[in-house]
Amino acid sequence: MNILKNYALGQWTAGADKGQELFNAITGEVIASASSKGLDFAKMCEYARTVGGPKLRKLTFQERGMMLKALALHLQSKKENFYKISWATGATRADSWVDIEGGIGNLFAYASLRRSFPNETFCYDGDVAKLSKNNTFIGHHICVPKEGVAIHINAFNFPVWGMLEKVAVNWLAGVPAIVKPATITSFLTEAVVKEIIASKILPDGALQLICGSANGILEHVTNQDVVTFTGSASTGKMLKSNPRILEESVHFNMEADSLNCCVLGPDVTPDKPEFDIFIKEITREITTKAGQKCTAVRRIIVPEKMIEDVHIALGKRLASNIIGDPNVEGVRMGSLAGQAQLKEVKEKVEQLSKTQKIIIGSFENFEVKGADKNKGAFMPPIIFLNENPFKNTDCHSVEAFGPVSTLMPYKDIYDAIELSKMGKGSLVSSIVTADEKIARTYTIGAACMHGRILILNAECAKESTGHGSPMPMLVHGGPGRAGGGEEMGGKRGVFHYLQRTAIQGSPSMITSVLNNYQQGAKQIIKNVHPFRQYFEDLEVGETTITPTHTVSEDDIVNFANLSGDKFYAHLQPESLEGTIFKRTVAHGYFILSKAAGLFVDPPKGPVLLNYGIDECRFTKPIYPGMTIGVKFTCKEKIENDKPLTAANGEEVKVGIVKWLVDIYDASSNEVLAKYDALDQAGQTVGIATILTMVKKRSQG
Repeated sequence: MNILKNYALGQWTAGADKGQELFNAITGEVIASASSKGLDFAKMCEYARTVGGPKLRKLTFQERGMMLKALALHLQSKKENFYKISWATGATRADSWVDIEGGIGNLFAYASLRRSFPNETFCYDGDVAKLSKNNTFIGHHICVPKEGVAIHINAFNFPVWGMLEKVAVNWLAGVPAIVKPATITSFLTEAVVKEIIASKILPDGALQLICGSANGILEHVTNQDVVTFTGSASTGKMLKSNPRILEESVHFNMEADSLNCCVLGPDVTPDKPEFDIFIKEITREITTKAGQKCTAVRRIIVPEKMIEDVHIALGKRLASNIIGDPNVEGVRMGSLAGQAQLKEVKEKVEQLSKTQKIIIGSFENFEVKGADKNKGAFMPPIIFLNENPFKNTDCHSVEAFGPVSTLMPYKDIYDAIELSKMGKGSLVSSIVTADEKIARTYTIGAACMHGRILILNAECAKESTGHGSPMPMLVHGGPGRAGGGEEMGGKRGVFHYLQRTAIQGSPSMITSVLNNYQQGAKQIIKNVHPFRQYFEDLEVGETTITPTHTVSEDDIVNFANLSGDKFYAHLQPESLEGTIFKRTVAHGYFILSKAAGLFVDPPKGPVLLNYGIDECRFTKPIYPGMTIGVKFTCKEKIENDKPLTAANGEEVKVGIVKWLVDIYDASSNEVLAKYDALDQAGQTVGIATILTMVKKRSQG
């Protein structure tokens, strides 16, 4: 029998007693034991804060992202070992793919997200707030890593994904983690953590593992820590109300099992492709991981006229589902995670049977291929019919965490919305419909009670990731019963591990703190044009003030002919009555194009290409005879780990530079007076942020 080890204080250590026995979910055999006795949770928390935290915080977002990418590649190379171990959890190859490669995919996704952050150990959030009339006093928000530890208390159903989808986020933020997987499937989590530690990719203290009980660990949390919990709502509420959590105002994120629903739109009939899509989706959600998913469909809501059709079609589809040993060819559904889970599901099914009837499935009458159904934790799909779901409401409050769901009718789409809300908050709802108006009505009406809504039809079904698949760049969580928490969601998830602080000061001070140029800050003037400098040599705030250009009638006419933009305000003075314009006005895009002509340094140099505009505004009109100039400033420098491939095949190392293009009115007072625009003197008439790729001096 394998004795699982915990990873604490930089060492692998077994518990001081025999601990809890763990079983093979397919055969029922004892395969391991796990214990945490002897672990010092206070020291583990302190080790994370004082060893792992400082090391992670010294890394920039770009470096943390590359660390995640390296780890993902390493785990990808070891995945077949994880698949072999995953079998003992009762999972099929397809189930394990979601858990193992889905988890590794999260690492890849958050590695790529590094490009959305500055090349700093911190980041900023949102836009600048102008707090004074003359822009000498501004505000912004800075986000720094919390100086605590992320404690992840995970569920049994996804021992790999449940860990990796969380640690990817806290590591990118610069926060270490202590992972507590559910003990019954912790043998798979332990195998993955062993590979992570062996890779030596993470700094010391970035990850610790508790395979046995973590009872008491919350007594050592501080206000800089983050606690996440995935599991039952009752356990989550108990943990969330821990006095230490309340006293220290610890950020607690709960993602609880919920009574998710899938709705068949009133427009869908058996002859439409959406009907088959609906049946396939329901079947997949019932059988994947044997229904042990926090996002699984627990309530099947269909038009009352379609109840019989759905019953028959779902029955045929589930009848072809083969249950058994996942290693046996043809098996599509494995077992529950263990006998304890099977016992609990049976109890919930019995409770639900008091107010609704089983129409598909039986605990006594089902076959198992390649295994003994009395030794393994096997059960068949169970489908209930609740003919009066507004009266018999157990289906909206009792969850059997297995392949169990309830079919129920509705009269119109508003009934369907109300039924969906009766679950009192869920992680996900889906609607299968080809009607865009129905989709809009349902989505807007049901959104307040669901963390995610999937709208499924023939147009997206082939590429859809499905009802039950949370995606790294979208939030995972939900209101009410679902816990009120939020995980993943791209940058949104990272911000849960950062302290957002409002900062105020002059534009120059805020520029210095953020290393991101703020309009109105002091500028650095050099004798060399910025386009003549390599990435490493450029300084944030470095500015070129260009020569000026007086806009003519010919400019406007020529640009209209070249671009094809012959909007009346540029060419038809007789059409301007009742508009804001005093006469024909220059195109905004001409002003931007001419600005480029003023600030660009033409000869070949370190600037290789311009590849986009982040933002662009035209704030004041420019008429013929007016003059423009440009203040061209290095706004931000971003590291880039992907080299540019030159035409000759050579790889060129580059960085990304954001430039602030401030186009201002340089007209004489005489000209401005002609247009009653004296208040425009020296003011910005157009502003944009452009991005360029700039060659690095060092190509080694």
